[in-house]
Amino acid sequence: MMIRTLIASVAAIAIFAGLPTTSLAQDYKVAVANLIDSEIRGWSQSDEVIDAVRKQNEMSASLSQDDVDNQDKKWRAETKGGSQNMINAVLSNSLSNYLKSVKTNSQGKYTEIFVMDMKGLNVGQSDITSDYWQGDEAKWKQSYGAGPDGVLIDEVEFDESTQTYQSQVSVAIVDPSTHKAIGAVTVGVNVEMLE
Repeated sequence: MMIRTLIASVAAIAIFAGLPTTSLAQDYKVAVANLIDSEIRGWSQSDEVIDAVRKQNEMSASLSQDDVDNQDKKWRAETKGGSQNMINAVLSNSLSNYLKSVKTNSQGKYTEIFVMDMKGLNVGQSDITSDYWQGDEAKWKQSYGAGPDGVLIDEVEFDESTQTYQSQVSVAIVDPSTHKAIGAVTVGVNVEMLE
């Protein structure tokens, strides 16, 4: 049974019967946790990801919060039109090309993928994000910020742009040589594609 059908069925029964829907939440979270273990941890710990995050961390280490805020402002301005030099530089880098390939090969299971560095700045992404700095958001704080085992499985929401029910899943990226978190990845997971 597809997760979407399961969600709709359980939600309808629970609401009609006046029952709590906590078991529903656990069902999709179990399926997503299985996806993290069976797929996401594998490709997100690839040499392509680790090398790109290490390289950007070397450049980001000396950035002040003002530097980060200025880069984020520039990115946000570019999303509104005009020159998109900063966005294009990230979207055309080798990590972004790798992430686009992972997304394509998922055959609709992943709606977006973006990798962040130790400051929460985008390193690579499959699609344009609304902002460049994720470091003030739970997706970065509860993955990278929680250490090498950090994971956040967000609530399922309907995404208007993709017309799918999705959960954003964030996982710490771990340097295999130090076993420390060096960044994080966020993946939009189309829960309708999970079994």
